Amino acid sequence: MVEPDATITCIDCGEVAHLLTPPPEDGRWKPGEVVIYRCSGCNDRWDLVIPDEDDLDPYENNGADA
Repeated sequence: MVEPDATITCIDCGEVAHLLTPPPEDGRWKPGEVVIYRCSGCNDRWDLVIPDEDDLDPYENNGADA
């Protein structure tokens, strides 16, 4: 199961963007769901799609500790 990060880095200004989308009632995020982030610096909104686990790059960290 892929879970969105609580924060991401805003591509526009480099500040922290926080996850606004509450978790699903069953606690399980599904591929294709849209999650919304808001930047604390420039106030931009970022809508990201949760990827399918098969679409993840096995050589990328993907937020997991190495």
